[in-house]
Amino acid sequence: MRPIADTPLARDGKVLIVAYDHGLEHGPVDFEDVPESADPERVFEVATHPAVTSLAVQKGIAEAYYPSYEDDVTLLAKVNGTSNLWMGEYDSAVNWSVDYAADVGADAVGFTLYGGSNHEVEMAEEFREVQEQAREHDLPVVMWSYPRGQGVKNDTKSDIIAYAARQALELGADVAKVKYPGSQEAMEQVVRMASPTKVIMSGGSKRSDREFLENVESVIDAGGSGLAVGRNIFQRENPERILDALEQVIFEEASVDAALAAAER
Repeated sequence: MRPIADTPLARDGKVLIVAYDHGLEHGPVDFEDVPESADPERVFEVATHPAVTSLAVQKGIAEAYYPSYEDDVTLLAKVNGTSNLWMGEYDSAVNWSVDYAADVGADAVGFTLYGGSNHEVEMAEEFREVQEQAREHDLPVVMWSYPRGQGVKNDTKSDIIAYAARQALELGADVAKVKYPGSQEAMEQVVRMASPTKVIMSGGSKRSDREFLENVESVIDAGGSGLAVGRNIFQRENPERILDALEQVIFEEASVDAALAAAER
């Protein structure tokens, strides 16, 4: 397992991924509050912010926009994903190969695994191929580790989230993206289960600046490495302001009050 500090994915061992695979995973509904967020170029511009360590996108977005930003944005290729139109048991199509992602210029790859789904076995086998190809290209691997499906009664329980982090470690991910388990104490257990795989929090649905930053602060205080966030960035009219605050909380380990104050300057 390669330390993420030795990769383009991290800064000072910390990670702030802007996730922008929502157009596929959720559809146009995620762009309704801020219509200009449907324009990938706007989000690529946001991802040039110095706090952002990488931008996660699907193949078509990468092909169309990354060539114009390859000097300013670190590309995380989200290699699988499925539309919200899909109504079956949780699964995710592999949409591009690691070899092709590397050709496009990816600096890292991301893969969703739905532990507990009836399709978990097939997804784990697909992850094996992605992980081993990534090793050949010296690319770090981020697992979107989301237990869902018939085998999971409650995907927000702290022990289920800790299991998700452990699954990422056991299968060879460098970074585990998991839901926030509800408290710093619970996140400490998640981090313990994942070590040496680094744990980052999923940003989730949009909420107030303070509530969001308090969750992030809790993750950092628990030994987590940062977060991967989409809606709490691009659904804001001024995404640069929240990124300024996130930079303070994640990389400077500042308090939420200090981060909010710094973002207002």
